[in-house]
Amino acid sequence: MENITVKVNGVEISVPKGTTVLEAAHQAGFEIPTLCYMKEINEIGACRICVTEVNEGRGFRLVAGCVYPCSNNMEILTASPKVIESRKKTLELILSTHDRKCLSCVRSGNCELQKLCKDYGIEDVSKYDGLRNEYEIDSSAAHMYRDNNKCILCRRCVAVCSKTQGIGVIGANERGFKTYIGSAFDMGLGETSCVSCGQCIAVCPVGAIAEKDYIKDVLAAIADPEKTVLVQTAPAVRAGLGECFGLPIGTNVEGKMVSALRKLGFDKVFDTDFAADLTIMEEANEFLDRVKNGGKLPLITSCSPGWVKFCEHYFPDMTENLSSCKSPQQMFGATAKTYYAEKMGLDPKNIVMVSIMPCTAKKFEIGRDDQSAAGVPDVDYSLTTRELGRMIERAGINFLGLEDEKFDEPLGISTGAGVIFGATGGVMEAALRTAVHTLTGENPIDFPEIRGTEGIKEAEYDVAGMKVKVAVVSGLANARKVLEKVQNGEADYQFIEIMGCPGGCVNGGGQPQVAMGIRNFVDIREKRAKVLYDIDSAMPLRQSHENPAIKAIYDEYFGEPGSHKAHEVLHTTYVKRSVN
Repeated sequence: MENITVKVNGVEISVPKGTTVLEAAHQAGFEIPTLCYMKEINEIGACRICVTEVNEGRGFRLVAGCVYPCSNNMEILTASPKVIESRKKTLELILSTHDRKCLSCVRSGNCELQKLCKDYGIEDVSKYDGLRNEYEIDSSAAHMYRDNNKCILCRRCVAVCSKTQGIGVIGANERGFKTYIGSAFDMGLGETSCVSCGQCIAVCPVGAIAEKDYIKDVLAAIADPEKTVLVQTAPAVRAGLGECFGLPIGTNVEGKMVSALRKLGFDKVFDTDFAADLTIMEEANEFLDRVKNGGKLPLITSCSPGWVKFCEHYFPDMTENLSSCKSPQQMFGATAKTYYAEKMGLDPKNIVMVSIMPCTAKKFEIGRDDQSAAGVPDVDYSLTTRELGRMIERAGINFLGLEDEKFDEPLGISTGAGVIFGATGGVMEAALRTAVHTLTGENPIDFPEIRGTEGIKEAEYDVAGMKVKVAVVSGLANARKVLEKVQNGEADYQFIEIMGCPGGCVNGGGQPQVAMGIRNFVDIREKRAKVLYDIDSAMPLRQSHENPAIKAIYDEYFGEPGSHKAHEVLHTTYVKRSVN
């Protein structure tokens, strides 16, 4: 590829032809601010925060740095007085129609607009005040609300919903000053085919979109002496929670997380990884049963509720391919309110099961039908990683100063197979570890072909003389591509893992928000996933069937994987939904 020479603030560098001004500045060590820009997804140059002065031999002029290509011998000024003044004026204009209730906003202190206003010294926020549009808050969805009074029309949410997830239930309505982000025909988000993935929340730069917060309800349950409040934490939470307290992306805070949850008053602190191991026992058994007895193939994993709802809406005929296994969150709740309740002499009606998840779709999942093994909901409240971070802060807990603590037993015992569930490919790898052992007695550990953050991965394995072709998919636009190939006969898989969020749960819609200036240049999925694989590699037990607590629960309660009792408690059903 041809290279060209440019100067960024006097620093001469060589960049490939076609490189944008924004990318060249980053390479030279200068960051140009943005609000609308998302690399390869939303390159529209709309917000004008990235304006930069360039000279191509005809004098300096302002251009949108995120989309403007470099030319040979171009001079670039990223923070000249003219640039600064332009950005300040743009920020003031944005604020003129923005609901400036920053003190009570969920994003206060972690808002990209707020930070830019601070960086550029915006003081007179009323300079351009005038007519403003007023919008009702849309809280029709189970997992989130939308407040267009805070929306800055950056269209990041629109781009991620349409391009990354292939759904497109939101878009720009009306024109000019009346433009707003909404659904077709002004339907509430809960009336559409939204799958609750929360990727729109993850990329919103302000507080216009956020998860529904159930901290008060959980604290009320903890304060109720009649209730036994149990908490479970998903594998990806320990890889993201530290970011809420200023730790680097990719920091394992499992021990501090457990300690904080105890200080918050939960009666028992358990690990969803236990239920991930349980899921593998049931799912691996289900896969082998379908292969041996002519069941519906390919078998597709059911751990991601966003993916499951996507399948129900957009590929309803393939719901028969879904594993009937509940997700680990729901399996854990079902187990806690049946097996554990009996073991401890507790009434399931007095157990409050709280989950801490990297996922907003879990808030929808807890209200699904056929998720009440004990006659009460398997899980009562599902909080995001962000909600847990806020809960810890409000309690005045010094998170960084906490000593590491361990999960309670027996539902806190897990293996490396359980912890890698949080990364794309992890469920498949965990299932293969146990399936191969069941068929051959061998104990393979690593399946590197299905690791990594690529959206679609394929591999073929010879297991006891049987060819098993698998696919690992993350991001729902990629899921659509793969399922269409299966439907058209272009692909012949026996087993498919699909995660709704790109990169898997580590990049879930409930994880700590990361500014787009970092997301555009750092693979946060890889950094968080590395936490889980490092934990896995260091654990003495790395296969689900080796978990002593799993062995005990089958000996004492379920009998064997796939038993009638296991199906009553650990399996579920699906519905065929329409597209709205």
